[in-house]
Amino acid sequence: MTNNKKDLLKRYLIFLAGLFVNSLGVALITKANLGTSPISSIPYVLSLNFALSLGNFTIIFSILLIVLQIVILGKNFKPESLLQIPVSIAFGFFIDFSMILLNALNPQMYAAKVAYLLIGCLILGVGVYMEVLADVVMLPGESFVRAVVARWETEFGVTKIAFDVSMAVIAAAASFFLARELNGVREGTIVAALLVGFIARTIGKKLHFLPGMLFE
Repeated sequence: MTNNKKDLLKRYLIFLAGLFVNSLGVALITKANLGTSPISSIPYVLSLNFALSLGNFTIIFSILLIVLQIVILGKNFKPESLLQIPVSIAFGFFIDFSMILLNALNPQMYAAKVAYLLIGCLILGVGVYMEVLADVVMLPGESFVRAVVARWETEFGVTKIAFDVSMAVIAAAASFFLARELNGVREGTIVAALLVGFIARTIGKKLHFLPGMLFE
């Protein structure tokens, strides 16, 4: 096996591992019952009101984001970006598996919920860092933001914040419409939005030497 193929294999293995770690973080944040991460908020609200699982709605929502990327980018949409489809399916199954693994976790005290939330954010931040480190495929949420940036030449950071806020607002509106109360979007959604990216960036800075050690 050539060095390039070995590097690519390592990258995909790291990405898949990061995807699973990511799903564990999402599941733990969700089990804290203080809201979930912004990108998962719409699938979570839908899962609370319909028969499909969080993982299944995550897959459906991800496919929608991929379709929107195609609409936004048109002929500039790259065929390799269709790899987001199997990645989304795997991520959805990982989320459902992680929810089953953590089924026994049902914190009642607020302090315990906050602890689970913070640990979940840390785990999710590690998963995001692993996906960035692999640098092979992006999840549809980030790819959608990049598509908007490419199409309208906006600033990535501002666009990402606007996207996260939009997801939370839409999820809250859907919750009020479907259940006549706010479920699935709470203070934990805000905490996750602020912490996860910060954790991933901090890990990246601390382990700046790692890509050079792992890849040729």
